Order: sequence, then structure tokens, then C-alpha cells
Amino acid sequence: MNLRYQKKTGLRTRGLFFITAAIVVLIVTGIYIKDQVLPSTKHVKPDFHGLAKPIFVGGELQEASAIGSKEGIKLPLSVVQKNIDSTIRYEKKSKTIIMATHDKLIHFKTDELTGRVNSKPFELFFTAEQVKGTLYLPIAPLEELYGLQVKEDPSTGTVTLFKSGDQVQMAKTIKLKKEDKTIPLREGPSIHKPIVYDVKQGESLRIWADLDGWYKVQLENGIVGFLQDSDVEMGEQLSIEQIPAANEKPNAKIEGPINLIWEAVYNKSPDVSQIGPLPGVNVVSPTWFSLLDGEGNVQSKADMGYVKWAHENNMQVWALFSNSFEPKLTTEALSTFDRRFQMIQQVMSYAQIYRLDGINIDFENIYTKDKENFTQFVRELTPMLRAQGLIVSVDVTPKSNSEMWSAFLDRQSLGELVDYMMVMSYDEHWASSPRAGSVSSLPWAENAMRKIIEEDQVPADKLLLGIPLYTRIWTEKPVDGKTKVSSKTAGMKAIQELIEKKQLKPQLDEATGQNYVEYEEDGAKRRIWIEDQTSLQARVKLAQELGLAGTASWTRSFALPEAWDVLAR
Repeated sequence: MNLRYQKKTGLRTRGLFFITAAIVVLIVTGIYIKDQVLPSTKHVKPDFHGLAKPIFVGGELQEASAIGSKEGIKLPLSVVQKNIDSTIRYEKKSKTIIMATHDKLIHFKTDELTGRVNSKPFELFFTAEQVKGTLYLPIAPLEELYGLQVKEDPSTGTVTLFKSGDQVQMAKTIKLKKEDKTIPLREGPSIHKPIVYDVKQGESLRIWADLDGWYKVQLENGIVGFLQDSDVEMGEQLSIEQIPAANEKPNAKIEGPINLIWEAVYNKSPDVSQIGPLPGVNVVSPTWFSLLDGEGNVQSKADMGYVKWAHENNMQVWALFSNSFEPKLTTEALSTFDRRFQMIQQVMSYAQIYRLDGINIDFENIYTKDKENFTQFVRELTPMLRAQGLIVSVDVTPKSNSEMWSAFLDRQSLGELVDYMMVMSYDEHWASSPRAGSVSSLPWAENAMRKIIEEDQVPADKLLLGIPLYTRIWTEKPVDGKTKVSSKTAGMKAIQELIEKKQLKPQLDEATGQNYVEYEEDGAKRRIWIEDQTSLQARVKLAQELGLAGTASWTRSFALPEAWDVLAR
């Protein structure tokens, strides 16, 4: 009897096991079908990451919230910098916001309703303000400067930004079957993702991405989600209107290659009656303006007679503005917007008074810590000068590890800002160099230009090849068993006279591409890498081969008359 009972119990147990297993299989199968086969019917609220007034750009949710409503909407500076212009700057010390584009400069202070556009007053109806450490910008100046368009939906609280020049693909949902009331807008590109919104037929959409059978779309109420492409009917592509350029004066373009010469002015401008003809030269750049103090005041040596002479001889005048090569003054003058703007206003005034055609910026001997401030200064200066129809150029040295003479230059950013960039491709061996050598050997000059074109991506047709119209007479003299090296600078005429006086016979130095002489004098060896027609021809050829905008030569007073004929070619 016990045996028969045990058999019956075993049969019941196995039966229960199979029944349980079958139920489990059915449950699992049901779950699988529900989750993996049937579309999800679960509804969830759009995830705005807890933001009260979420911002969308190109269908992407931004990390910070807007504040305000309607015309009073304000946007976080971080969102504007990320999506509109990364160069927008806020200076905490002066509470100044600065925005600059190709042709406009806007600046205003927090908690103030008056700003300036290219020095003209600009009224704000809403101020910029700090809220819990976040700076919020009113939309009015962003609309003025960047053509920003803002769409707010009161029902969802979303704010959608459109930038000038954006292309937006519009669409609408297809006509539904009678049994369908809405189309599910899903959280992700899958029918198994939850539904964030039920879309009606014919509802307007913006298409932000095509994801293999799905579209990432945004509804007019700002909610973003995914629709199957079969549920979408494409419409027209809208172009967000480009912001019109400011009414800047057209500058006088140079036809053909630029042949610029610098005019070194120390105490007063030269007597133009003594200069003589300069065939081929179409731009002169006198060194007239310099930084006077840390407050941003500018000293002028400008001469209207020189401008008149240049214009009468069909030459433009791009006056040079330097920082006096004083690093401490430069740090102070660049440190705040008010000081930078002081420089800008004075340079602009001088440009108007003397009827200049352009400004050439020559800031050298600057601390690397001032790199960003120098670039910002050029960013602020450029639109102001362009509004006057002036050509803007900047001088840069070849790339090197020198902190004060090279590392402070952001050549790529500067190249994007200015009309022309002069590369001072000389002083390969400088006045106090421990080793004698060429001021600018041809391979070295070519390498300097190629680096800026290739590494800094400055367009070749914005670059001018710097040409030295001088050389150095090097002296190598034995002192206490070592060779002491010294040099003195000499122009082309002085070198020619020296060669004739000493009856020297220059020989071509293949390594430098220049003629070279050496001789003994007073127990020392004199060495000269000569700047003459041979080297000038090679430099002009290099500028042509690289497709440069032209050449810039330092300085007029060093040149022989035949130099102009070579440069003119």
C-alpha cells in the first residue's frame, strides 16, 4: 500500500511540475510577445531633466533652463556660447557682456538697459542678470547680432532656438485610418519604446534626424520624439533668414597682389619730396600709432601730408598701431573691455581724421597669459573698423617656442578675424643671436609660411610674406679660446657700398638661397648673407607659388631703387 501511494504522489508531483512549467512558459512567452513583438502602449511624460523651461536647439535638449517669457525670455550664457557664438565674453569685473561678429560689436552691462552697437546707443527692454551664479542674456541683442529666432510654447514651457541661416525640414503626419485616432510619438526609435505624446493627423513637424526607418521630430509644442517614416509626409524646407550685414562702408579693395612697404617713423614722418618713385608699391604702412599707457591711451605721429602724397601716387595707407612692445603696459591695456574700447575709439578717431584706408596691428613682446585678451581685442576692433570701410591686418611672427614673441599669438583665430595677416618671416638669426646666420633664409621663410597655412589653417590668400630689406654684418672674433659673435644691422645700400669698397665677390649660398660674402678685418671674420635682387626675386616667386595675397617689406628706407622693380614683378 505504501508503494502504491508513493507512485500516485510521484505522478501528481510530475504533473504539477509540467503544469507549472507550462504556465511559466506561457507567461514568459506573453511577456516576450508584449515587449518584443507588440508595440508598447505605455505612456510617459517627456523627460525634460527637471528643467522648468527646457531649451531645444536642433532637436537637442540643452543642459540649462531659460527664464522669463515672451519678449522677456532670457537664455543662459553657457547655452548661447555653445550654440550661437563661443566667443561671446562676459567680464565679471566690469559686468560687461561683449558680442562681436564680422561687422558688429555689441556691449552692455548687467542690470543696465542701455548698450552700444558699433558705438551707437542700443536700448534694451530687459536686462541681463545673474541668478544663482548663472548669467542670463536677454534675447534682443542676440536677435540683433545673430538673427536668432526664439519659439516658446506656453503649454509645455519649451523654448526652441533657430539660428540665422539654419535649414529646417518641415513635415506633417499622414492622414489616419478611421480606426486610428492618433500616432504614437515615441521616446526612442522603436515600437517598444514608451509613448511621449499622441500626435493627431496632419500635425506640423520639424525633422531633425533620419534614423533608418524613423525620424527624430519636434512638434510645434516643442516636444521631441520619434515617428516611423511611414507616418510622416515631407513638406518644404525652411531657411531661417540670414541676418543682414551692417551698413559698413565698402573698403577700397586692392586689385591684384599686395605690395606693401612699412615706413618706420621714429620722431616725425619723412619728407615725401625726398622719397622718389616706388613703382609697384600699392600700400604704405607708416608706424604712426602706439600704446601710451595701461589705460589704453594711444599716441599718434600721423601726418596728413604723407597721406595726401600716398593717395596722389595711388597707394593706400594702412597705418600701423603697435603696443610699443611694452609687455606690462600691454597687460594692463588689454585687461578690461573699457581699456580695450579706449584704444579702439582713439584708433577709429585717428583713422577718420587722417582718412586712412586701413589699420595694421603690430603687437609684439607680449606675455602668453595675455593671448586670449589680445585675440579679444582684435575681435572687438575689427567690426568697428570695418564699419568705417577700413581694411584690418595683423602682424605675426613665424611659429616658435618663444613666449614673448610667438606663443601669445592665436594665429588661427586671428586669421578668421582680419582681412590680411603679415607674417614677419625674418630674424631667423636675430641681432643678439649666439650664432651667425641669415636674417631669413629662403627654406626657413617658406617653412614659416607653410606652417601657418597648414597647421593654423589661415587661407594663403590672406597672407603676406614678410620681406627684410636689410641684413646683418656678423662679426666672429676669438676671445679667451671661444668665438664671440656680434652683429649690426645694415640696409641694402650700405651693404652694396661695403661690397664695392672692399671689392668683395659674393657667391650664391645654395642652402639659404642668398648671395654670401665673408672677409677678415681687425682680427675678426665678417660674414654677410646679402639681401639683393637675387633673394628678392626668390621671395616674390615663393609668394606666387604659395598663392599668397602679396608681400610686406621692412622697411622703405633700407631699400635700393632696384628693389622696387623686383618687388613690382
